[in-house]
Amino acid sequence: MSWKNFSKSLKKRRKYPPSIGGRSKAVKSKTSRSTDKQEQFSRRAFLVTIGQGGVLSLLAVRMGWLQIAEADKYKTLAEDNRVNLLMLAPQRGLIVDRFGVPLAINVRDYRAVIIPEKAEDMESILKELRKYISYNDGTIEEVLKKSKKVSRFVPIEIVNNLDWEDLSKIEVNRPSLPGVFVETGEIRSYPLKESTSHLIGYVGRVSEKELSGNPVELLPGYKIGKSALEKQFNDELKGKPGQREVEVNATGREVRDLTVVAPTSGDRLTLSVDIEYQRFAQEVLSKHKSAAAVVMDAHTGAVYALASHPSFDPNLFVDGIGTQAWNELLNDPTFPLTNKAVAGQYPPGSTFKMMTAMAGLEAGVIEPNTTVVCPGYYKLGNGKFHCWKNGGHGRMNLKSALEQSCDVFFYKLSTSIGIDKIAEVSKRFGLGENLGFELPEEKNGFIPSKYWKKKRFGEKWQPGETVINSIGQGYVLTTPLQLATMTARLVNGGKEVKPWLSGFMNEKPLIPSGWKQMDIDPKHLELIKQGMDAVILGEQGTARGSRIPDETMSMGGKTGTSQVRRITKAERATGRKRQEDLPWNERHHALFVGYAPTNNPRYICSVIVEHGIGGSSAAAPLAKELLWEIQKRNPAESPFLPNGGMASFDTQQKKHG
Repeated sequence: MSWKNFSKSLKKRRKYPPSIGGRSKAVKSKTSRSTDKQEQFSRRAFLVTIGQGGVLSLLAVRMGWLQIAEADKYKTLAEDNRVNLLMLAPQRGLIVDRFGVPLAINVRDYRAVIIPEKAEDMESILKELRKYISYNDGTIEEVLKKSKKVSRFVPIEIVNNLDWEDLSKIEVNRPSLPGVFVETGEIRSYPLKESTSHLIGYVGRVSEKELSGNPVELLPGYKIGKSALEKQFNDELKGKPGQREVEVNATGREVRDLTVVAPTSGDRLTLSVDIEYQRFAQEVLSKHKSAAAVVMDAHTGAVYALASHPSFDPNLFVDGIGTQAWNELLNDPTFPLTNKAVAGQYPPGSTFKMMTAMAGLEAGVIEPNTTVVCPGYYKLGNGKFHCWKNGGHGRMNLKSALEQSCDVFFYKLSTSIGIDKIAEVSKRFGLGENLGFELPEEKNGFIPSKYWKKKRFGEKWQPGETVINSIGQGYVLTTPLQLATMTARLVNGGKEVKPWLSGFMNEKPLIPSGWKQMDIDPKHLELIKQGMDAVILGEQGTARGSRIPDETMSMGGKTGTSQVRRITKAERATGRKRQEDLPWNERHHALFVGYAPTNNPRYICSVIVEHGIGGSSAAAPLAKELLWEIQKRNPAESPFLPNGGMASFDTQQKKHG
């Protein structure tokens, strides 16, 4: 045996001893290890089985909970997956005149909308749609911007006012326009356009600042009132939305209607205005570059016309006015967007002299036969206040001072009264304070006092300021609506009448039941009225050229001229330029307040012609036309009912061309 083989044999013997006992011990060790492994595996299997059983038990409990305890909840969720709930926009209420002629209506409108959750790539789809109907990049940006602010199931308007050709193109190409639909709705329309813009106002889209959280505000085509009566009565006119439950299939196509709750239309608003007369007033004012007028009832306060020229087409604002059109309106020096009848604040000029006269009568400073000599000026301290008539008027009493509009008579009278008494009387007659008129654009005007100046400037009121304010200059500001109200209270026997427009909301009357009597001496009212009658009917009246030919319809009133710039001493010394030679915006304003008929005043009129030079030459002739025409129409004697006679819109359209 070689050494190498011997070594291998020895190693084997060491690993496996030749004795029987050694071999048995090794076998036992191997068997023990195998048993341990089996026990360890059994424990693991047991733990896994328990774990699996626990998980299965939890799943069983959860399934039972879902199927039994929350069955209703998940049934509802499953129902929502196949039922769409759509909100239905309400129809906006109509606005009509006293005879039922429609002033604000709703017309059918077809619009393309897109639902974000059904359009995966909105921008691409909107660009694809533009191949078939026309709109610009700004529209795409606006829709994408809005889609980030509203729920994905809310339809977003792309473009409206579609014609039949646009509709057919969209419908034919619907497969390539997922999420795009055509909706039928309504859009606000103002058939009489410029004649009613300042009166009715207009509607527009809800801005971010105007959002109240009401879901209906997010509906395509939904509009709210933005100005005038549309804004003032928005809550009544807007109505209440309805809803529609629609069953849809897996692709979102409508299968059938399940339930429909119809929307409630907005209320119908009937106005005191006579629209034919309103149109007439607008045409009369158009003879001048910029003017306004109010015609109302002296006893009831009903407004028959409220016009401001120039005007604008309110239909431009319904869908959002273009930049060019907006800039043209905004930069127009005649301010067509401003309702001058209620928001224009002007020095009243000589139309204010009745307030100074009434203050003097109540204070006992003057009597019917009190006279003042007018040499053409009035001296107060070192100041010299000129009358409009260079040579003066001579001796004047109250009646003749009103008839000829003598400034000096009222200069002298005011220094004995004081500004505070003039202010107190002026406010009682409706000047310098909000009248609570229905148009939200109404301005307050302004009547000064000693207290106001001290608080505002920290300075004492000066007597010379009283002199200036006594003839409606200085700090005094009024609106044409306030001047009409003042005139009505002067000639209706002293009733505290206020102007109003809204007569009925549906069948509910909004008409004031009556006006309280003011604490005014009837003799004082009669004396002032005599002076106002003489302005037209007197031989030296400042507006005698504006007499109405029919004596049964004669009118009275008062002219006024308010300066927009002060005449300097140098100009008086060298000679003043003629108003006609001045730039338009530097000329005086022309005013007139009047009433008719003189024997029993019923109709009141106030007119302002901006930069019209003089009340007798510019404003009084307009008032003559307005007061003559309103007496011919005589709306105060016509029935005023909730439905206003239901005049045919088609008939009116033919009348208006």
